[in-house]
Amino acid sequence: MSKVKYRYNPETLSYDRIETGIHYHISRVLLYFSFSSVLGFLFFLGYAYLLDSPREKKLIRENHQLLTQYEIMSKNLEQTQIVLNDIQQRDENIYRVIFSADSIPNSIRRAGFGGINRYKYLEELDNANLVIETAKKLDVIMKQLYVQSKSFDEIIALAKRKSEMLRCTPSIMPVSNKDLKRTASGWGYRIHPIYKTRRFHWGMDFSAPKGTPIYATGDGVVKKLTDRKTGFGRRIEIDHGFGYETLYGHMSKFNVKYGQKVKRGDIIGYVGNSGTSTAPHLHYEVHVKGKKVNPQHYYFNDLSAEEYEKMIQIATNSNQTFD
Repeated sequence: MSKVKYRYNPETLSYDRIETGIHYHISRVLLYFSFSSVLGFLFFLGYAYLLDSPREKKLIRENHQLLTQYEIMSKNLEQTQIVLNDIQQRDENIYRVIFSADSIPNSIRRAGFGGINRYKYLEELDNANLVIETAKKLDVIMKQLYVQSKSFDEIIALAKRKSEMLRCTPSIMPVSNKDLKRTASGWGYRIHPIYKTRRFHWGMDFSAPKGTPIYATGDGVVKKLTDRKTGFGRRIEIDHGFGYETLYGHMSKFNVKYGQKVKRGDIIGYVGNSGTSTAPHLHYEVHVKGKKVNPQHYYFNDLSAEEYEKMIQIATNSNQTFD
């Protein structure tokens, strides 16, 4: 039997009986249900937005680990770049110098990448700046590694031909010059014997009697034979390969033909007085990659250290004339 409930009525100063029929019970159930629903929804919101689920905690951990890995990768790439820069410096200043290879300019080593924005697809990611900067560093290093790899391929090919390169390098005097008495005039400004003006002498002169043998200073191929009344008169140019060429002027007679292969020490002609010349002598030049260089740097195959020093002293006398 259900309990009878009363409510105090202040107007009548008496207790009125509370009706507890079916409607009363339904309203009470609806009230409790509504309150429970609201309370449950608030708990759900608190759990969803204030507390992390196990899956979310796992994702947060993974994201943090990825972020840490990117930071470590970025620092490792910086260290890799330092090592790569050192390798590039050695390549330029040692390996390519030893094998007389052309330098690789920074415009090629550090060339950029095409495209308006090759990293646009990364902009939507969390921590996009870090990811993009890391991707840029990686791309730059990969490009530089590719260039360096090609450089080493070239150096290896030159190393395999080193013995051939040594044979082709002009490394002896073009005439027999015992006691260095035939060293006449060297590289630098000299007084022209005919015009009596100060001009730059782009080679080295050797005074010798007419008919003195002239030798090829390195293996190569005769690329030019010229016979003129002025300038160098009868002259020969030899292409030695590897960027080396030599010129022999004022000759009296040729001993080779155009296109002929010669070895170091072969007689290619004879000293004369042809062209613009005042006395029999040989004018000799060395060209490296199209540029004239001082021939005295290339007599390392037939001069001792003492003879080399003496030769330089003779050749650098600025009061001497040439041709």
